[in-house]
Amino acid sequence: MSSRSPVIWWIRRDLRLADNPALTAAVNTGAPVIPVYILDAQDEALGAAPKFRLGLGLEHFSGVLEKAGSRLILRRGGALEVLRELISETGAGAVHWSRLYDPQAIARDTEVKQQLKAQGAAARSHGGRLLFEPWSVETKTGGMYKVFTPFWKSVRVRDVDSLRPAPSEIPAPDTWPASEEISDWKMGAAMRRGADVVARYCRVGEAAAQDRLDEFLEDKVSAYKECRDFPGEDATSGLSENLAWGEISPHRLWHLGRAAMEQGGSGAETFLKEVVWREFAYHLVYHSPHILTESWRQEWRDFPWSHEDTPQFQAWQRGQTGYGFVDAAMRELYVTGKMHNRARMIVASFLTKHLMIHWKCGMDWFADTLVDWDPAANAMGWQWVAGSGPDAAPFFRVFNPSGQLDKFDPSGVYTRRWIAEGQGQPPRSALDFFDAAPRSWNLAPDMPRANPVISLQAGRDRALAAYHESRENG
Repeated sequence: MSSRSPVIWWIRRDLRLADNPALTAAVNTGAPVIPVYILDAQDEALGAAPKFRLGLGLEHFSGVLEKAGSRLILRRGGALEVLRELISETGAGAVHWSRLYDPQAIARDTEVKQQLKAQGAAARSHGGRLLFEPWSVETKTGGMYKVFTPFWKSVRVRDVDSLRPAPSEIPAPDTWPASEEISDWKMGAAMRRGADVVARYCRVGEAAAQDRLDEFLEDKVSAYKECRDFPGEDATSGLSENLAWGEISPHRLWHLGRAAMEQGGSGAETFLKEVVWREFAYHLVYHSPHILTESWRQEWRDFPWSHEDTPQFQAWQRGQTGYGFVDAAMRELYVTGKMHNRARMIVASFLTKHLMIHWKCGMDWFADTLVDWDPAANAMGWQWVAGSGPDAAPFFRVFNPSGQLDKFDPSGVYTRRWIAEGQGQPPRSALDFFDAAPRSWNLAPDMPRANPVISLQAGRDRALAAYHESRENG
């Protein structure tokens, strides 16, 4: 073991060993490395499902580190205070971490870096969460991109950092600092009885993520472009939960996806565009952080959406709107913590346009129920559909959930998978919803299907009338 002062690897949303610049830099110092996860106020404020999934990821990653001859130190409290305590306890001379890009994380990390440097410790942040640092992608005139297609054309030819292998060894200190127990953090408490149900649908950890990617590129990528919009088909990678917690890097998706494209995988370029769509979300958040809290387009800030917790909003949350595509999607969300991307557009359009309920209400519900919750992707997705975000043809696109169901689930595979009512022998997935849902909802599989909460035509007409009136008054 080295007698040098140890370095702290401050782990955040990067629960992996490979393709991890912060870990690589820490190991390359030659000093003992102390991996640390700090549950601070920003993590304490996570919604029920993401906090639960983070707990699963940490528990799994702790075992991975132990197999590598290291261990995960868990501490709870303010990041700066905890890091100072650890430096005092261990004599650590440096702290390495991977960057995050939301404004709260940037403010915290800036203060940490300034304060640690002021007391004589090296504080170094690294990339790894994104293919391209947001400030490194600019238009020809030097500004931010506001439309995806030009952004894609700008970055698709850029070099992407090479893949890094997992360290062959993570040097351990002579003495380990004390660690809290993950069980004491009760990360799944807010999930209540839904925790056991959702856990069955999660694939946790770096090895599982890499297997997922390999399976996708081997078996599904060739049909990805044609089949990805059909929620009843197993046509997507399913990697969103692993990307959200850094169990796999976007670099691995990019390099292996490009290799598949060069080998003739016809859907690989479409897959790469989805990887870059995530980059675009962070580009927007970094350059216009108000997208997380208010309408991205100034002219939408006075649009007459409702913020009230109405019976219609509750019906939407509970998969009881009377529209198969919406209800199946909302139940898929509650059972698995995930939702097919086409379905996300349908439920968001129905909420913001047919029901005229503010996109923030939907965004907040997703932030509470998604195990793959990502602040940038969630905000951009909701605003894109609502019409208040970066979209060239915003509010006139009102998805008809019945028409969309006929087009993308013509045989009813998706609705049967998630809606038990009316089926003589519903599948386990549909019944899981009633095991996960709060008892206070008073739902049972033998109930009749819900009646429509609104006429689709009436809802569409109301939304378009409100749009035209707001434009005239604006």
